[in-house]
Amino acid sequence: METAEREAILAAVPLPMIHIAEDWRLAAANAGGRALVGAAALGRHYGLALRQPALVEAIEAVGRGAAAREVRYAVSPSVAEQVWRVTVAPAPGGGAICSFLDITEQELIGQLRRDFVANVSHELRTPLTALLGFIETLQTTAKDDPVARERFLAIMAREAGRMTRLVKDLLSLSRVEAEERQRPAGSVDLAGLLSGTLSALRPVAEAAGVELELLGGAEPLAIRADADQLTQVFHNLVENAVKYGGSGKRVSVRLERVAVDPGLRGPGVMVQVQDRGEGIDAIHLPRLTERFYRVDAHRSRAQGGTGLGLAIVKHIVNRHRGRLRIESEKGKGSTFTVVLPLA
Repeated sequence: METAEREAILAAVPLPMIHIAEDWRLAAANAGGRALVGAAALGRHYGLALRQPALVEAIEAVGRGAAAREVRYAVSPSVAEQVWRVTVAPAPGGGAICSFLDITEQELIGQLRRDFVANVSHELRTPLTALLGFIETLQTTAKDDPVARERFLAIMAREAGRMTRLVKDLLSLSRVEAEERQRPAGSVDLAGLLSGTLSALRPVAEAAGVELELLGGAEPLAIRADADQLTQVFHNLVENAVKYGGSGKRVSVRLERVAVDPGLRGPGVMVQVQDRGEGIDAIHLPRLTERFYRVDAHRSRAQGGTGLGLAIVKHIVNRHRGRLRIESEKGKGSTFTVVLPLA
């Protein structure tokens, strides 16, 4: 194959491609291929640029006359690992042609799916094990002990409630993710929605010794939104603030207009939920909206949390084309800010 013809063919392919000649030199590469192996590798032995055993074995086998084959090739640049599916095929006139398909996202989705299944299994296994243990005890040694029976039944009810909340949150998360690309079409009075949310949670706050206050919600403020989902967002955020904000302290919910928000590139409305609790270490902040991520797993479970609340909040805010910001400092409390666009 003529050099000009080979270069033109490689340049026309959108995937990274390299040509390895019969003498095992990197004879040519398109722009993507050069970015992958480095322009300095051209003209040198391919093993200086491609060092992974599976790929080296495939290239040598194909170069000696074997049929085309596919191998996995992972590289670790400065930011994150990239994974490629490499097709190694015989080249006209000898050698091999390697084409690289980026499957990083597919691998990430697969890993997320496996982690999700493992997390759900773990979250369900604990209450199920407790239920089975107590059922067995009630059927045998505690069968005629009314005091033990009442205590065990109370624990069983709590564990069953935990599983119910988990299933409910899983269904809610699935529904929110399915609707995330569909922007809501309804209109909601955000001031009235926040007032109703605080009224519903006031008994919970009083039981926890926490005072709730709404700042800036005197005037009606209509936005394009799904009322049920926004109620879920602020119910989650305020309930978390009450649970982790510390007894005898105050949780403030502030509502105000924003003339221009950099993230929205236009006017918006900001809702801040602020507690005066012990705060969250900065190392945890980037991961708070991940599914099942907990700062204190034992305390979260004891409070009835499923580890999905902030993941649900994130997806609902995304559906409304808004932004979620989290700020916290140890010993000074936390502030969760939701910014939503105005029509």
